[in-house]
Amino acid sequence: MTQVYKVDSWKEFLQLVESEDLRGWAFRGQRDADWVLESSLTRRLKQFVPEPMWEEREGRAFRVFKRKAHYFLNDTSSLSDDFRCLALMQHHGAPTRLLDFTKSPYVASYFALQSCSTPAAVYAVNTPALWHEATPPGFPELTREAIDPRNKDALSKYYFSNDYPVVWPGEPWTMDRRIVAQAGTFMLPGQVDVSVEELLNNYIYEQPLLVKIILAPEIRTEAMEALYRMNITNATLFPDLDGLARSISYELEVSWIGSSGPLK
Repeated sequence: MTQVYKVDSWKEFLQLVESEDLRGWAFRGQRDADWVLESSLTRRLKQFVPEPMWEEREGRAFRVFKRKAHYFLNDTSSLSDDFRCLALMQHHGAPTRLLDFTKSPYVASYFALQSCSTPAAVYAVNTPALWHEATPPGFPELTREAIDPRNKDALSKYYFSNDYPVVWPGEPWTMDRRIVAQAGTFMLPGQVDVSVEELLNNYIYEQPLLVKIILAPEIRTEAMEALYRMNITNATLFPDLDGLARSISYELEVSWIGSSGPLK
């Protein structure tokens, strides 16, 4: 089962995520602690599409993107790599079954806290265990290597089929600058009608694979100031003009007062 912690201070959060217990894990920040750990595709399908049609609609959406995206790309090599193409869809806002994670708990805390007004959450997934030891229920042969979506036809077989209770952690072989800037990685579930939390909790492993850290909203001010000093902002996490524009929302809050007045 998911192991849950509640933290009431930034110091307490740092002590937890910097502990040896969470070394090498992957993290995801969500600004509402009540949100389910599920993909944008799952949320969209639940809202607008009858469940028997989910597999067909996901496949069609993927084909439409691959057929049309070349108009907007200088380099179309990503369209011949299914997993890289799926990551490209995610990057540009399409609903996909990918969940964005990061190898940095600080980046995850930024995404959790930047706009929160109620308790937020940082999820941590034991990626070393998923890499080496944990196996999905009933399918011990489906190791991380066996279901690697970077392998030919694996994305279609193990994921778009929606038949396998698996979660694969990782990135495309070729990463875009946003993934690099965010120390990004993904969780790729084999089923979109089940939350990623449920999939992970059903894995065969002696210890919890998932930790949920609930952050009290009162820690936001201190945490955001600390993250700003660490140069973790929208401008650095999204290294383009859109990221700079997003970063201005926090510039409205921050003020650095020196001996000669505010720094600009």
